[in-house]
Amino acid sequence: MVKIVKFGGSSVANAEQFKKVKGIVDADSARKYIVTSACGKESKEDYKITDLLYIAHTHIKYKVSVDDIFDMIEKKYHSIKDSLGIKIDLDAEFKKIKEDIEYDNDVDYLVSRGEYLTARMLAEYLNAEFVDAKDIFKFNYDLSINMEKTNEALQKVIKTDKKIVFPGFYGSMADGKIKVMSRGGSDITGSILANLLNADIYENWTDVSGILVCDPRIVNDPHRIRAITYNELREMSYMGANVLHEDAVFPVVEKKIPINIKNTNSPDNPGTMIMFSCEEVDKENPPYPITGITGKKGFMVITCIKNHSASEVGFLRRVLSIFEKFNISIESVPTSIDSVSVVVESNKVKKVLYEILAELKDNLKCDDVHVYENLALIAVVGRAMANKRGMSGQIFAELGANDINIKTISQGSDEICIVLGVDGSEFEKAIQCIYKKFID
Repeated sequence: MVKIVKFGGSSVANAEQFKKVKGIVDADSARKYIVTSACGKESKEDYKITDLLYIAHTHIKYKVSVDDIFDMIEKKYHSIKDSLGIKIDLDAEFKKIKEDIEYDNDVDYLVSRGEYLTARMLAEYLNAEFVDAKDIFKFNYDLSINMEKTNEALQKVIKTDKKIVFPGFYGSMADGKIKVMSRGGSDITGSILANLLNADIYENWTDVSGILVCDPRIVNDPHRIRAITYNELREMSYMGANVLHEDAVFPVVEKKIPINIKNTNSPDNPGTMIMFSCEEVDKENPPYPITGITGKKGFMVITCIKNHSASEVGFLRRVLSIFEKFNISIESVPTSIDSVSVVVESNKVKKVLYEILAELKDNLKCDDVHVYENLALIAVVGRAMANKRGMSGQIFAELGANDINIKTISQGSDEICIVLGVDGSEFEKAIQCIYKKFID
């Protein structure tokens, strides 16, 4: 069996966390390929190393002293080194970094050093090989990963009996220049390795015991989701659930490789399994009607009212083309006989709102245009909802019983997700009601 194991920043935040990582890796010989993020926060008052490196880049750019920031970074790594008794020459490493950025303050190079140093230290501590991500993960000029070249480079380094530690988050362009992925990119590094090495499972270790049914800041101690499909995960991630980097799913979906979200601080907890098909998931984990509840605030509804607009050929296309003209993406489009409503993110449309309203009134000859602000969207996700009759009605009835008015409704034909729009002031209450009725 081959397992790709990725540890997030909280898993390598200090020496004690390094020890937990070692215990997890040593407990299973299949955990041969390890990906690490940069050191994360030890506490709420602490800073992520990557954040400090971004701040350092800005300071250097505007010729502000960066000494205090580098002192914080160096103290963190020296503390881990001294506690674990490893031999890496951190003074030499930091001297080189400072020389390099003095010559060329390249942001991608600088922020990648968090993962680089963490991986160097973790490899030594685990008695594993360190393989620099820049030598393996190759970017195309459109910033996608060149899987063929990456695979060629990877095959040259895996011919060893030792475990291998890769820094996540970065790779290199064709000219060898370091390029970072978007934040959370270590998830992508792990999923690419899982794809190219045909892994049996991709373990993603973090500081929570899997994916929760809903936000614990809204519902106290929500249940853990035992198993979830990729499609359900996509729906939850899009609507605000902070689970995995969105792009981390695609490489493993291609090979139908399951992902296991696990907790470094509670390694015996089974966490959450993310699998390809409903049949795989439900075999040992019969589903609740609802798998997860998530959502986001900060939307508005722009409603165009025009008599008989439903029978006017091309009316909907002309409405949507106005939003396209202003480069505004659309969440959903509820319609009726005499109206078309467009749900959009408020912060994306505010600067051009009056221009859009003017075009809707003048060019489309709408009888009226209404704007409803402070809308929140709630996604109720569940692969089993399609097989449970009256599920939508039960959700609506429960919200009605709690005096929560539904502003918009959207549901795909696969019935895996119902998206409800409510007033932003009722967002938390609505999630709590749905959870209490269907989960708790």
